[in-house]
Amino acid sequence: MKKILSKIMKQYWIAMILQVIFIGLNIYFLTYPPRIIGKIIDLLYNMESNYDVIVANVWYLIGVCIILLLVRMPWRWITGYIPRSIERDLKNKLFEQFMRIKMTSLQNIKNGELMSYFVKDVSEIRQFIYRIISYGTRFLFTTIIATYTMITNVNVSLTLITLCPILITIFLIIKIKEYVESSFRKSQKYFTDLSEYVQESTDAIRTTKAYTGEMNQLKEFIRKNRKLREANNSVDVHSTLLSTCLNICFGLCYGISLLYGSKLVLEGVISTGDFVAFNGYIGLFVGPVSWLPGVISRYKRAKISYKRLDNVFRLEKEKILPKIDKQIDDFKGNIEIKNLNFNYPENLDMVLSDINLKINTGETLGIIGTIGSGKTTLMNLLLRLYPVQNGKIIIDGKDINEISLVTLRNHICYITQDNFLFSTSLKENIKLFKDGFEDEQIRQSTKNAMIYDDIEKMKNGIDTIIGERGVDLSGGQKQRIVISRAFLNKSKVVIFDDTFSALDNKTEEMVLKNVKELVKDKTCIIISNRISDIKDANQIIVLDKGLIIESGTHDTLLNKKGKYYNFYKEQTAKSQMALN
Repeated sequence: MKKILSKIMKQYWIAMILQVIFIGLNIYFLTYPPRIIGKIIDLLYNMESNYDVIVANVWYLIGVCIILLLVRMPWRWITGYIPRSIERDLKNKLFEQFMRIKMTSLQNIKNGELMSYFVKDVSEIRQFIYRIISYGTRFLFTTIIATYTMITNVNVSLTLITLCPILITIFLIIKIKEYVESSFRKSQKYFTDLSEYVQESTDAIRTTKAYTGEMNQLKEFIRKNRKLREANNSVDVHSTLLSTCLNICFGLCYGISLLYGSKLVLEGVISTGDFVAFNGYIGLFVGPVSWLPGVISRYKRAKISYKRLDNVFRLEKEKILPKIDKQIDDFKGNIEIKNLNFNYPENLDMVLSDINLKINTGETLGIIGTIGSGKTTLMNLLLRLYPVQNGKIIIDGKDINEISLVTLRNHICYITQDNFLFSTSLKENIKLFKDGFEDEQIRQSTKNAMIYDDIEKMKNGIDTIIGERGVDLSGGQKQRIVISRAFLNKSKVVIFDDTFSALDNKTEEMVLKNVKELVKDKTCIIISNRISDIKDANQIIVLDKGLIIESGTHDTLLNKKGKYYNFYKEQTAKSQMALN
């Protein structure tokens, strides 16, 4: 995180230097109006003889105001430009990090927590950078320039005595900031909890409505929202305490200036004009010192957010090689798995045990098994979404860990069981991040997936924008759109993971016929709980609790009268009952 943020900020070092220069000029010229006004007041004692000098000073004051305006315009623009640019670049880096994090780490991050990184944490970093560059620099320049002006142009003792309350207030602010940090930490936690809950509730809105759970969901939301409100109120209370300290501070400053400054005027140590100018100089401190609690508060918040983001950037990433890869043309799709064992990091039980199988190019492997038997996990390992031990999975004679992820994933088309669709056009959902396809190729892929006619009936055809996760489509339509990706891609290995479950028998039969034509020179893996999907495969394995308990062709497995045979009998009986 430190290197990333440092690299991002280095891009804007010229803008930061200009910002500091403009802020310094602004503070320097701000000391002129009180001084000019003080001179004019002293000259008013003899207005007739000093008329020309008074007019000259008025024009001088107007000129200084114009200069301040010209200095403030670029300064204000740079003030907004730098933090927003850093925020943009940091979000880009964060999104890139999430795209490359290993699944073993990513699966432990909830959606609500993920969104809080982008919305809350990056925003806290941006706001702190804004305050430290703008407010922090202004506080520093004001302290140096205004104090020096007060000492040299008015009186040393008056300056030191008047500024004492400011020093005491700064000490109190440093003490109070600890409570601000504690309150904000709770607020951050409750915000994440609420975000996660809202994300989960909106994803499951259909289920909630189907089971009339709206009131229970609302009660839980109110409870979580109340906790967030109380935490935010605590932050506001401590922030208000800081503001109160500031108001008391400057009340004391002006009180001391009024009492002691009046005494010096009466004694002739300073003039009335100097006294007026001095109070103007005190006004220069009001803004910078009042910003100090905000800077400190933002620092504490940014520190927490920085640690959270740092933990994300420390997560292990997949080693993705450049897109130009010599291994791409050598990929054939011959797969061999030897004594493969696997369990998830936080699960002691083995998900896969002693898996041995071989699939050659042009062959189809069918996989069937009970829920939780490890079917999808095996496919995830073929894509190296999870770490694989050396020598366990061999593709084209090479260890899977020696093949770059670009090569591996470009040549494996994995049609997942969740049928995920993005909130974009049907065309983009079928292409799925890849360019170079002609419209006719996309149309043909939809015909092969038996979804072409449905698309043609839509108002905008293939350019129809679908809702989030394809909410506007039926389950069968979503499956066929996802299946069409397999017909469009030129992958050497095609995996269908429970892809045909939502299709009716007639559509399934036609799609499977097209799939056979598609994979005649490819390696194909079909995972299904329906015998009809895999009965024509060259090889079928039955998985149970992570073990291959049976393997062979459809006929040989039926003759064994084992688990596969039981699946077949159950499904045949259900089909007959449905017909009756």
